[in-house]
Amino acid sequence: MSHELIVLVTCPASESERIARCLVDERLAACVNIVPAVTSVFRWQGKVSTESEHLLVIKSNQAEWSALELRTKALHTYDTPEILCLAVEDGYKPYLEWLNSSVGQGK
Repeated sequence: MSHELIVLVTCPASESERIARCLVDERLAACVNIVPAVTSVFRWQGKVSTESEHLLVIKSNQAEWSALELRTKALHTYDTPEILCLAVEDGYKPYLEWLNSSVGQGK
């Protein structure tokens, strides 16, 4: 069992690179993939809405989760942003070692 995480966040296209760079610069994430052109269909305040967004796929670990969640919320403009944390069950060991060496140090 591993302690690494994948965190999924949707955001407006205008925010994606700023949020991604901040999280990596602050060593809360080892890497953030920006997936453009995601269409989200959701219920919000009693009506169904459709929005074009970007999806951030954030690689981090359990030790940084609380700070990552708080910082993402602070950087995000939505009142209730999607911030979903998924545990990594296993992975390529050299990649997981790189991930862990890239977060949490030198803050």
